[in-house]
Amino acid sequence: MIGLAATLWLAVLSGCGRHEKAPIPLPVLDVADFDGARALAEVGAFVALGPREGGTTNAQRAADYLAARLRNLAVATEVQSFPDAAPGGTATFHNVVGKIPGTGDQALIILGAHYDTKSGIPGFVGANDSGSGVGVLLALARALKPAWHGAPDIWLAFFDGEECRVTYGAQDGFHGSRHLAQQLVATGRAKDVRAVILLDMIGDRDLTVTLPPNGSPTLTSLALTAAERLGVREKFSLSPVAILDDHQPFLNAGMPAVDLIDFQFGSAPGRNDYWHTAADTPDKLSAESLQTTGRVVLQMLQNL
Repeated sequence: MIGLAATLWLAVLSGCGRHEKAPIPLPVLDVADFDGARALAEVGAFVALGPREGGTTNAQRAADYLAARLRNLAVATEVQSFPDAAPGGTATFHNVVGKIPGTGDQALIILGAHYDTKSGIPGFVGANDSGSGVGVLLALARALKPAWHGAPDIWLAFFDGEECRVTYGAQDGFHGSRHLAQQLVATGRAKDVRAVILLDMIGDRDLTVTLPPNGSPTLTSLALTAAERLGVREKFSLSPVAILDDHQPFLNAGMPAVDLIDFQFGSAPGRNDYWHTAADTPDKLSAESLQTTGRVVLQMLQNL
């Protein structure tokens, strides 16, 4: 992901909420069902797979692992393999989508995270970027699968190819999220999407979720309200600059989306010097931070 001047996204912000609709029936969820320690264990096991550069055989092995984990949790799972132009030539990317069905409404909620790692960084295993989002999604799958009796479908989307190889552009970076957004438009399901909630870099011991201005205002407010209700509002703030991440292709296609991201991942408050370095290791994460984020997501779903 990259930070951009917020003014670049005014046009996006003016139209990003046009598919937000009336409230939908949801089950009563117990946020205590989300276990941060379990999420941290999921991160550790996933990161042990090693580097996962997008569009490579290592990423495919990671996709196979994620699909197996979801199926072990009794979640119906689809692996979407697709070719896409990339620096160095066309590569094959692999999205993993777990699907928890609703109860009769066509509404759809997407919880997403990327699972690939940045290439060209020796020793980089991406515990926070991207392992933390993966761990929280897997723990959410465990919490939601037996409890979800709401009208909307929930998809747990693990994106390949978020990281660029050279410079973000039409053929570099956001391969998986762009593919899923285009697929939703092509199949007519984009109109059914009520929320895309993206999780990225949310395991930092010193958790500071920086909600970017390029996001659905309604979902941003929902995240802050959920944090307030759970007594963790001080860990959530508004970023002064836009952050280009996997939520952007959904915004561009008119779907409401928000990015829960801690873009202050470093050796001191306000710094980001662990980002995209070999220092991004599991010891920098905490079960408490993962639990805070996971429970805020469950509260958001409750209030949607």
